[in-house]
Parts: sequence; structure tokens; C-alpha cells
Amino acid sequence: MGVFETFFGLPLHPLVIHAAVVFIPLLIVGALVYVLVPALRPKLDWAVVVLGVIAPLSALLAKLSGDAFRARMANRHLATPAILNKIDEHRHFGTITLYVTIALGLVALAAVLLPALRQRTLTVWVPLAVVTIGLSIVTGYYVFRTGDSAAHIVWQGY
Repeated sequence: MGVFETFFGLPLHPLVIHAAVVFIPLLIVGALVYVLVPALRPKLDWAVVVLGVIAPLSALLAKLSGDAFRARMANRHLATPAILNKIDEHRHFGTITLYVTIALGLVALAAVLLPALRQRTLTVWVPLAVVTIGLSIVTGYYVFRTGDSAAHIVWQGY
């Protein structure tokens, strides 16, 4: 039994995904507001930094626990091959979600912490805003796809 498999006998993945479901959208909103609403930046600094760390970590924990959960299901023959294929599709979306969340977290942290980006000039902030908007859209899309694919598996069995 792996460290990411169970928590007090319960599968860890269904428990920890809720952190990712909360913190990743909060990072998306926080990063967008931070780059698009200059007047709110001083009030959002701490929140964007915290979310820039916690959201990617929650995505990583969801991914690692999901991999352990899938292995448990397969090793104990608790799922049909068809369901395992759907789980693999879900894992694919989860992997992409992890990567884009890490990227968005790094961009958000850079926006707040790097002195060169704190100059707040248009030549810096317009490209930063474009990258943040793009990563936010992609991250939001993959959070949705990951969650939707899981919901279909759990509630409809396919």
C-alpha cells in the first residue's frame, strides 16, 4: 500500500480532489484579477502567492493519489477494462491539468515576486496579462474536462 493510496482505510483520491477543485479555480480568478485590475494588486499579493503554491500542490496530490487509486482498482480487479480505459482518459486530463496549473502558478508567482515584473509598465504587463489569460483559459478547460470525465465514470459508469 502506497503513501498516496489510502487515508484511514479510505481511498485518498476522492478525498483530496476537493482541494484541487477549490484551489485551482481560485488561482485562475486570483491571477486574472491580479493582472487585469491594477488597483487590487496590493490587496491580492498575499492571496496570489498562497494560491500560486497551494493550487499546483493540490493538483499534484490529486494526480499522485489518482494514479495510486487507479493501480488499486486494476490490481484488485475492481473495475472492468472499459472503466479502466475511462479512468485512463481521466488521468490524461488530470496530467494536463497538473502541468497547466503549475505553469499558471509560476506565472502568478512571478507577477507578484519578480522585481522586473513589479515595474508595472505596459510593455511588461500586456504580455504578462496575455499569458495569464491564456493559461487561465486552458487551466479552466482542463479542470472542467478532468472533473467531467470523473463524474461520468462515477455517476454513469462510463
